[in-house]
Amino acid sequence: MRKRVAENTAKSWHTAPHVLQVVEADFHRVDAARKLHGADWKRREGFALTYLPFIVRAVSIALGKFPKLNASLQGDGLLLHRRINIGIAVDLNFDGLLVPVLKDVPAKSLPQIAKEINDLAQRARTGKLRPDEMTEGTYTITNNGAFGTVITAPIIIQPQVAILSADGIRKKPVVIESADGDSIAIRPVGVLAQSFDHRAVDGSYSASFLAEVRNAIETRNWEQALQA
Repeated sequence: MRKRVAENTAKSWHTAPHVLQVVEADFHRVDAARKLHGADWKRREGFALTYLPFIVRAVSIALGKFPKLNASLQGDGLLLHRRINIGIAVDLNFDGLLVPVLKDVPAKSLPQIAKEINDLAQRARTGKLRPDEMTEGTYTITNNGAFGTVITAPIIIQPQVAILSADGIRKKPVVIESADGDSIAIRPVGVLAQSFDHRAVDGSYSASFLAEVRNAIETRNWEQALQA
């Protein structure tokens, strides 16, 4: 498995001109939803409600608006995919990686996404994934946040054109702007780092996509989404 990972990453690195862009996102609304529903969720479902399902949902929303990142390079052309199928990189206890794929993410509710991520990750680590559950990915997310990483520059999975790393979420002082003036609050802030293939899109397109992901994380009603 280590040899296969090495072959694929080396091929991608030498094939695609990688560019890294990074944004910070305020996870205050996500955190509020997790604190409100997290205990009941774990008691009912048997596993913790992490940040990852919220990030997956936000990315799926942004991909719908920026389809050139939900695409594959084919020869001299860019194939835009109708379906949004997001791969989730799963660490196999330091023995390699598998990337199971959540199919048709926009059609799934936030609870469905959370349950499917947990199910795919558990079966990846126990060798119970079906072959079709690792195919047809159109975009990939790697989640390094549990390890407290600051920024990760991930390598694109060919023939996809972009990959996102969700890094550590830490409490930081944040300037809050309002009609009454600026104030400082302590908020959970996370880093989202996207590597993209410069042959497919330019920096402004990628940056606009990341801004849309950040906007979804910071402004959506996540408490309501968990009850869907």
